[in-house]
Amino acid sequence: MVESRDYSMRQKIAYFSMEIGLSNDIHTYNGGLGILAGDVIRSSADLRIPLVGITLVSKKGHFRQEITSDGKQVEHPDPWEPSEFMQLLSTEVKVQIQKRDVTVKSWLYTVKSQTGGVVSVYFLDTDLEVNNPEDREITSFLYGGDERYRLKQEIVLGIGGVKILDSLGLNVRKYHMNEGHSSLLALELLQKNGMNTDKVRSLCVFTTHTPIDAGHDKFSYDLVREVLGEPVPLDMLKKLGGQERLNMTLLALNLSNYYNGVAKRHRDSARAMFPGYEICAITNGVHSYTWTCESFRNLYDKYFPGWTNEPDLLERADGILDEDVWRAHGEGKKVLIDHVNKITNVGLDYDTLTVGFARRATGYKRADLLFSDLEKLKRANRKGRIQLIFSGKAHPRDDSGRKLIEQIFGCTQELKGEIKIVYLANYDMDLSAKLVSGVDVWLNTPLRPLEASGTSGMKAAHNGVINFGVLDGW
Repeated sequence: MVESRDYSMRQKIAYFSMEIGLSNDIHTYNGGLGILAGDVIRSSADLRIPLVGITLVSKKGHFRQEITSDGKQVEHPDPWEPSEFMQLLSTEVKVQIQKRDVTVKSWLYTVKSQTGGVVSVYFLDTDLEVNNPEDREITSFLYGGDERYRLKQEIVLGIGGVKILDSLGLNVRKYHMNEGHSSLLALELLQKNGMNTDKVRSLCVFTTHTPIDAGHDKFSYDLVREVLGEPVPLDMLKKLGGQERLNMTLLALNLSNYYNGVAKRHRDSARAMFPGYEICAITNGVHSYTWTCESFRNLYDKYFPGWTNEPDLLERADGILDEDVWRAHGEGKKVLIDHVNKITNVGLDYDTLTVGFARRATGYKRADLLFSDLEKLKRANRKGRIQLIFSGKAHPRDDSGRKLIEQIFGCTQELKGEIKIVYLANYDMDLSAKLVSGVDVWLNTPLRPLEASGTSGMKAAHNGVINFGVLDGW
């Protein structure tokens, strides 16, 4: 196969995502959407796909979680410094927000693969002296503020993102909207292409990630007129984005020529939410090397040389000797248990069956399901000792999620002396990697069919960890 003469000059796929998780120290992700986006970018670099990523710099992060002794979540700022990891580019563009110009610059972060593939990620930033104090904050907090703040962020991401790519002279062939947050990019493309909707559709693809209605951004048209103005005529915008409110998912669907959910079951639920759209299915995946612990990396190196570049080789994993798998798992478990015992005084041990549950703390994921019958849980523990590790953040405005953490703490006290339970604060990429490789059993108990396609179980499988749960979201 002949490579094109200049990899950097090939036509690009522009991958827009409100959050992208590339490193534990770069606080531009919150949960599954951002972690998946990071894995897409790493995999694209491995495969030498000519992709570029577009996201917001979110200098003040989402939040750092503290959990009090009685299980109350306390949110703290979680800032990071972009200049330590990336380069500020001189190129700048302007977007209209509330009838004034807001200047946008970008930071460049480069993801390099062992295969020689390179993916550039552009982090958009409005924290510039030329902007007024209010506008400088637009790209500060990931998912921060109210609806007005969110709409401003989506203008910067979508419209500002297209303009930045144009100013950088990148030859973009396709625009991939990873969730509806970025769908205002299609309005900028409409302006560039003489309001030709067919032309814009030919340029755009869209991935929807959630069957939860609240996960689809909707804005009143009064707010849209105030903040966005009318980059396209209002009657046209209503036709594309919904008559009552601007539905960002509907806008993306109407201005893309291909759209997909993230699992076959999710495709079906997405079609039910948006009847009339032939939504396809591409099941989420993970970047194998990133989420495999050191002991299993060494094991795969022994059995399947080259697996880091060809993860398909792991299909032969059932040929690995059981004792080698058990030895590698024991090493991963020791790393986790040592870490937990270092930061808590719970005193977990290596020989007890360890069950892990870690994901966003919200009602439908049912982190408390294991405690629905405490007597039954106690009887199970008497047959064979178990210990439990939980982790996960609740959205600051999700009162039910916050209460869920408190309930787990209450059960921890009720079972004290019988079952060791720990809830680890500030769930992040590093902690996730330790958990999915160190527990014995990975628990998944969402309420069907609300988990579109979780990926933590895939990560656990890479590390020889058993999955246990309902058949939803895997």
